[in-house]
Amino acid sequence: MAVQSGRDLLIKVDMNGTGLFETVAGLRATRISFNAETVDVTSLESEGGWRELLGGAGVKSAALSGSGVFRDANTDGRARQIFFDGETPRFQVVIPSFGIIEGAFQISALEYAGSHNGEATYEMSMASAGVLTFTAL
Repeated sequence: MAVQSGRDLLIKVDMNGTGLFETVAGLRATRISFNAETVDVTSLESEGGWRELLGGAGVKSAALSGSGVFRDANTDGRARQIFFDGETPRFQVVIPSFGIIEGAFQISALEYAGSHNGEATYEMSMASAGVLTFTAL
């Protein structure tokens, strides 16, 4: 597989609950991370004193984050609405030459910043709020 451009990793939001996904405007840096908690079942009988984990028992989660230039586009307004209304709409993360991760996320942080001689910027963080699906490209 060839090297991929970072700008091709996209975060898309369902604009109206009908599956109409649009790329969140202005993002210049995006990130997704997956996590799985472990359930430790180690006991005095554990072979050699090694830790034992219960497979498939931990909570799985994903976190999304992005930062970029504030554009005041339709998607910026949708993100603001999602945050203030506490919604958990569907998002898509397009990972180039890999696949699409899709599922419900809650915007857990939304920050705006700007300096006197610079552009207005924003950052947002999202936490998974249900089952995620993966579709290979």
